[in-house]
Parts: sequence; C-alpha cells; structure tokens
Amino acid sequence: MRSETISPVGEEARPVQTGTGAWSDWAPAGVTPWTVGVEEEVMLLDPTDWSLASEADAVMARLTGELETHTSTETHGSALELRTDPHENVAEGLSQLESLRCELAEELATLDLKAAVAGLHPFTQWQSTKISEGDRYRFLYGSMRELARREPTFALHVHVAVPDPESAMLAANRLRSHLPLLLALSANSPFWQGRETGLASARTPLFQAFPRVGIPRAFNDYEEYVSTIDLLLRCEAFPEPTFLWWDVRLQPRFGTIEVRIMDAQTTVTDSVALTALVQSLIRLEATDGSGADPAIDLPEVIAENRFLAARDGAEASLIDARSGQRAQVPDVLESVLAMCTPHAEDLGCLEELQSTRNLASTPRPVRQLDLARGPNKLPGLVEALSALF
Repeated sequence: MRSETISPVGEEARPVQTGTGAWSDWAPAGVTPWTVGVEEEVMLLDPTDWSLASEADAVMARLTGELETHTSTETHGSALELRTDPHENVAEGLSQLESLRCELAEELATLDLKAAVAGLHPFTQWQSTKISEGDRYRFLYGSMRELARREPTFALHVHVAVPDPESAMLAANRLRSHLPLLLALSANSPFWQGRETGLASARTPLFQAFPRVGIPRAFNDYEEYVSTIDLLLRCEAFPEPTFLWWDVRLQPRFGTIEVRIMDAQTTVTDSVALTALVQSLIRLEATDGSGADPAIDLPEVIAENRFLAARDGAEASLIDARSGQRAQVPDVLESVLAMCTPHAEDLGCLEELQSTRNLASTPRPVRQLDLARGPNKLPGLVEALSALF
C-alpha cells in the first residue's frame, strides 16, 4: 500500500480536503527549507522480448519494508514510481535512489522481470496499454477516456521545500523561464512506437495530450494561485490539486515546489545532476531572483523554447528574450551555473551541479540512437537501458 506519511514526495494517493483554502495551507513549521525529494517513474519489462510488462500490481504485492513504502503504482500497469525521502543533501538522495533501484531489481528477478528508465519505451504500442487498478485511475479513465490509454510516459519529478507560499510563488513564476533548459538537458525519449521521431523528447508532446499540462501562467501572488485552483475545484473540473500536471506546480501541504518537466533518466547519476540544478535554481529564485525577470521572459518565448527543447534537446538553440538572439544550450547552462554556484556551495551539491555539463555535451537521445543501431535494434536498446538500471 502506498505510504501516506512521506513528504515532500508521494502526493498522488493521499486524499486532499478541497474547498476554499483548505488544500492551500502551507506546510506547518518544521519543514526544513531547500530539502529535496525525487520521484522517478520506472518501466517494467519482459526480458524475453524487452516489451513492457503490465505487472505493477503483482510487483507491489511482493514488496516489503522500505521499498514498499517508497514505491507506488502509476496510471499504467507497466509503470512504478520510486520516491526518496526529503534530504538536505543531494548526495544522500543519490544513495537512497540507488538503494531503491537495487532492491527493486532484486524483487523483479523473482518474477522474471527487469526494469529500465527512459522518457518512453522505444517500441510499445498504445493498443497494449493497460490502466492500473484503483479509484484514482478509474476516475482518470472516466475523465479522459481513451486519452488515458496512450503509451505510458516516464518522468523525473523533483520537490524542493520553500519556507513560505509567497516565496514559493515568486520562485515558481521565475522558474518558468528555466524550464526549457531543464527539458533540454533531460531529454531522453527519441523513439515512439518503434520509430525514430526526430525529437529529443517525444514524451513531451505525447504527455501534452492530457489536460492541465505544460508551463503554467505567472500568478500575481499566492492568493491568486489559490483562488484560481479553488474555482476549478468548486466547479468539479477535477477532484483535487494533484490532477494539475503542470511542468511546475506548488505542493502546499508539503511546502514544496515540484518540477515535473523532465524526462526520466536512465542512470541515477543523471537524475542527481538534474536534481542539484533544480534545487539550486529554486533557492536562487526564491531568495534573490537574479536569474529571471518575468517582465522580460515573454510567455510566447518560453513556450517556443519549450518546443525547441523537446525537439532538439541539449543540441537546441534557445531564444534569449533579453538579447533578442539565440543561444546554444551549453552556453545557456554556463550562465545558469554561474548564478547557481553560490547556492550549490551552500547546499553542498556543487559537484553534482557541475556534472550537468555532461548532459549538455553528451545528449542522451544520441546515446539511445547509437545503441539502437546495434544488431538487436530496439530490443537491444531496451536491454542496454535495463543494464544501466
């Protein structure tokens, strides 16, 4: 059974009281600012042909101990989510995520299953998709009909605790202009339904079929954010706020900002690099705001950069609204790293932050394309991804 006590992650199962203001009370005092937690969506595999295996319920029934309380089902029966506890230090989160992966691999071996992580399974077809059991997922299918049966997508979600809601709202607004960079660095899904898409993150447009996704608008303050969501809740557009699947959203009951735009990462090392960048960026934008200017970062530019990041990944040339010119992702990253470095030093994640340069210089979609050129083609690619799990 999914844990209901772990924060800042694990929000999808615990019911939330709705109604004006009830869901929006910021986390009580005692939440340590800037702590970070990670959610990682994992694909279950049949190693006989490396297709997806819709065995999430069977796997969950066997889990015990820490793995049970840190694992949950997802919308699709071939996906599980691993989630860490909140940690002050990114390296501690790395250690826990590695441990959870190892324990899961051992449990899967008893069922003749394997696991891997990427933004999409390279050759699955929507016809083979099975929706998970449970009230949430039955509601999801009833709400979105056959849209819910699209191929499963796999993302990396990072939560960072922020001291108060106004600082969190300010940081979330400013973070919007950085989201395309995070997507570009994390892009890890060049294949869809057995085809090379030409996209670095095919997960991004596929997930876009869901409602309430993408980069949210900027809000004037936390009160406006709450009143907007309260209106949707009162009108029963959706049952509770976790049905907002924006690229960045606030999680009041945990006192966190959650960044959701990134493809899931094949290796823990890559996940930790991105987590360090998210943690540092949120502290930067919540405390001094020198990294972004909502008055300059036009929503049209942010939206176009999001598309460019999904299409070209770390090889993208992004639009800089300040200069009116384009900038390559490695150059954008260097300017962001310069701003984030003092915060990373304070947070103890400078080494992990600097390893984001590897994501910029060695795009992960290129790695997948190279692996798929081997003798076993796409099944060989999935086998290689599983070996990196």
